[in-house]
Amino acid sequence: MFTPKIPPPDTAPTPGTSLVPPLTGLVHPPACTCHHTPIAPAPVPAAPVARPAVQLTPGSLVVVAAGGTAVVLIVGTVLVSMLLATAITAASVALCAVVLRSLLNRPNNR
Repeated sequence: MFTPKIPPPDTAPTPGTSLVPPLTGLVHPPACTCHHTPIAPAPVPAAPVARPAVQLTPGSLVVVAAGGTAVVLIVGTVLVSMLLATAITAASVALCAVVLRSLLNRPNNR
C-alpha cells in the first residue's frame, strides 16, 4: 500500500528527453506596427568627483568626543541600575526564603 508506484518501463521517459516539446518556428509580431527611428542610448553620466575623507575640525572633534562620552555614561548608568535592581531582587527573595523556612520548620515555637 505504501510502496511507490513506478510506471512500466515502456511509458517512463528516458533521462535524455523532456516531457515538453521544444517550441520552434514561432514568430512573434512586433509590439507596434508604426515605424520608429531607433533611440540613441542615454549618455553615461560622468563619474562623480572623488570626495576627500571626512575631516574633523577641532570644534567638531570636541562635539564628537562629548557625544561619545555622554553615550557611554548613559549606557553605563542603565546597565548598572539594571544590575542593582537584579541584586536587590535576589537579596529580597533570599530573605523571604529564610523567613519562610524558619516559619515552616518550627511552627510550634513562635
